[in-house]
Amino acid sequence: METMLTVDNLGKKFKDKQAIQDISFDVQKGEIMAILGPNGAGKSTTIRNIMGIMYPDDGSISFRGHEEIPRHKIGYLPEERGLYQNVKVMDILLYLAELKDYPLKKAKERALSYLKKFDLEGLENSSVEELSKGMGQKVQFISSIIHEPELLILDEPFSGLDPVSQDLFKTEIRKLAENGTAILLSSHQMNLVEELCDRLFMMHNGQRIIYGDMDDVKERYANFKCTIHGKNERQELEHLPDVERVEQGDNTFVLYLAKDVHAVNWLKTLPDHLNVQELSIDRISLHEIFIDIATDGNIVQREGAAHA
Repeated sequence: METMLTVDNLGKKFKDKQAIQDISFDVQKGEIMAILGPNGAGKSTTIRNIMGIMYPDDGSISFRGHEEIPRHKIGYLPEERGLYQNVKVMDILLYLAELKDYPLKKAKERALSYLKKFDLEGLENSSVEELSKGMGQKVQFISSIIHEPELLILDEPFSGLDPVSQDLFKTEIRKLAENGTAILLSSHQMNLVEELCDRLFMMHNGQRIIYGDMDDVKERYANFKCTIHGKNERQELEHLPDVERVEQGDNTFVLYLAKDVHAVNWLKTLPDHLNVQELSIDRISLHEIFIDIATDGNIVQREGAAHA
């Protein structure tokens, strides 16, 4: 698989604060790579360095092995949206395509196609200020992909979207990846990241915490949990083998299991007299891993290593 973007030992300091340190990862052609972390982790600084909005103090960034990144081959959807409000939708899309040296005729065809796909057909002559927040978000997304970028950077692409629009975006992001676009995606919506992304890079306090394939990360850091619906005594559940902690709701108990537990064998240890109306067992979610890291929990520490 071809490497499109390489970030190597990136470092950036603001006065006395080290914003990012020794950040290294790559993004492959046709993959969706997540860059994650709590507020202040260094994600935006990393993205701004990649985009050339600021320059690193240490390390390097290369595109297909070349240090000079061709801006016309990159699409960028920033977290802080910034379309010209009093300009017509079609005019702004064609203007931004022209800035990327993209053919005008082809840009107009793609713009009309995407406006139809995103339920914005007939609004090409409307000004941006006439659009709802969700509509404006769609137009900004179209502007980031209209020139057929080889590398696409999406910063909080689902912010402000209703569920239907989120599904439209997910479908299009997957299609772009299938057609070879390398995608770097930053989002706090862990359920969507878990659905979409092939690999992830998680940061905290400007440093790498987890880096690897989504499935490998889940297997390495995400222990099993068992959810039991039924009237039971919490104390008894807490004393079951390999149960590290129990969370209780209304006749619902979530049992968090120790690492390396064999789920099938563990289920066989449950006493016959337990009241079980429903039972499910799965690994903890990426959301729970994220919360654990953001609150200095113990999932990563328990692993005994900082990197996946």
